[in-house]
Amino acid sequence: MNQFRFSRRPDIGDKIRVSFEFFPPKTDEMETRLWETVTRLEPLKPNFVSVTYGAGGSTRERTARTVKRILDQSALPPAAHLTCIDADKESVDQVIRQFVDLGVTRFVALRGDPAAGVGTRYQPHPGGYANGADMVAALKRHGDFDISVSAYPEKHPESPDFATDIEMLKRKVDNGATRAITQFFFDNDIYERYVERVRRAGIYIPIVPGILPVHNIRQVANFSARAGAHVPAWLSERFEGLDDDPQTHALVASAVAAEQVLDLVERGVSDFHFYTMNRADLAFAICHMIGIRSQPSERGIGEAAGSAAA
Repeated sequence: MNQFRFSRRPDIGDKIRVSFEFFPPKTDEMETRLWETVTRLEPLKPNFVSVTYGAGGSTRERTARTVKRILDQSALPPAAHLTCIDADKESVDQVIRQFVDLGVTRFVALRGDPAAGVGTRYQPHPGGYANGADMVAALKRHGDFDISVSAYPEKHPESPDFATDIEMLKRKVDNGATRAITQFFFDNDIYERYVERVRRAGIYIPIVPGILPVHNIRQVANFSARAGAHVPAWLSERFEGLDDDPQTHALVASAVAAEQVLDLVERGVSDFHFYTMNRADLAFAICHMIGIRSQPSERGIGEAAGSAAA
């Protein structure tokens, strides 16, 4: 009977939509790696790709340059991350106008992590936007954009309870959010219970699972502890003894993430957002295993919309 499982249909890849998250490069070497990632993933025709800010908006200019290059040199639709950390309202509005002038119509609106990093105390800028809901409202004043926001299946670590956390999500939706992308999680039951909570609260936008391939189990465990995400014992056990075996670690990471996605497909989920960590190999392998295949690109990487010499 297993051959009749929905996730094993030969056309399953046509029913799944994916998006990818990149972070902007800090060095020439990292820029080369990023563009290798973009080149590798572009033929998968993602719904969109997003480009992050660093903590405290520390990579703002690099984010803008990366978004512009994606617009100019690929067929990928970019979504620019936008945060309100350590910035007054006019500064944020200026960044919005900058992205709009580049041709950006998709945004990921976030409060953002404090400059000191995840898990440290957040202090709103006295003259700035206070949170993600304010960021969505600010964007809507500038245009009718596609706006993604964050959601937390295990509750934001700073929220006192789920009711408070979901109320914040509802404010984002009321202000114009298009979809919510979840923080990564590894237990699909947690995601399913969260979606049920959200729907009972009258929130009906798509809640897109954020999938994190385990590129390094130790780093993921440390970050998860700060971010309030649970790492199940079975997941840690999958990677035991692989600290000095990166090739096998990557194979296991791809299999684990594909397994998670296909289980969610069986539960009726069709949209997924991958936190790639600029690792094309893991993201591409996972997409292949879930049935997404490369497609010819109308305009490949390096084929700018207009010649630089023109």
